[in-house]
Amino acid sequence: MTIVPATVTPAPTIATMVICLPDELPAEALTAHQLRTHFGVTGTLTPLFWAVPQLRLWQRHQMIGLRKGRPIPCAGGPVRLLDLHGMRHAAAIGAAIRYQIWEQAVHGTRAATPWPTFETRHLTDPQKYPYDTAVADFHAQPRVNAMRLHAAVTPGPGQPGVGELEMYQAGQMAYQHHRAASAVVGDAMLTIDGHKLAPVSDSLTHRVTYLEQALRHLDTLEPGQRLLAVALDTTA
Repeated sequence: MTIVPATVTPAPTIATMVICLPDELPAEALTAHQLRTHFGVTGTLTPLFWAVPQLRLWQRHQMIGLRKGRPIPCAGGPVRLLDLHGMRHAAAIGAAIRYQIWEQAVHGTRAATPWPTFETRHLTDPQKYPYDTAVADFHAQPRVNAMRLHAAVTPGPGQPGVGELEMYQAGQMAYQHHRAASAVVGDAMLTIDGHKLAPVSDSLTHRVTYLEQALRHLDTLEPGQRLLAVALDTTA
């Protein structure tokens, strides 16, 4: 009897986590050590958020990791003082521009199979389907080659990357919505009651499920609820 290996789902890529802070925890306590103690995560504060443009001088002490700039970057603060709408709007505009670039770069190529599919096949049966073979098969696709060539001759931030292939192939509006939502909830979220929300894998379906859950939780928060963005240490 042939034994079919159980399908192994690749772990998601989680670089940034948004934490809903307990009211009793002072901002001064949010050091790397305290992040491990209170939330079980290892990382550093990261300026994911924007403060509202009309932030008053007396409100600045309520913000976490406030930096200079326009928009005003910060690692967190009360929801009412975070420009979540502006962040989503800017991310959507940037995504629309990036999508147009992508569409021109891959014009004339067929839809490609996204990387998580190859990774799943490899993890499910690594002996029969080695990692190097999975990478080679993914890169052999004309659309992936077109994206890689574009990145090679057009270096710099903001260019379409093969890691978002599946998101691009879902269409322009879907890609804009994905980027706009991700701008305010990151890759994972720790809710006020300590429940972790995160995608099961990097596949678009799992990413969308996470975004739905995180946005739904974000909508339930009171204006005074504080959010904190943490860049996770993936080597820990």
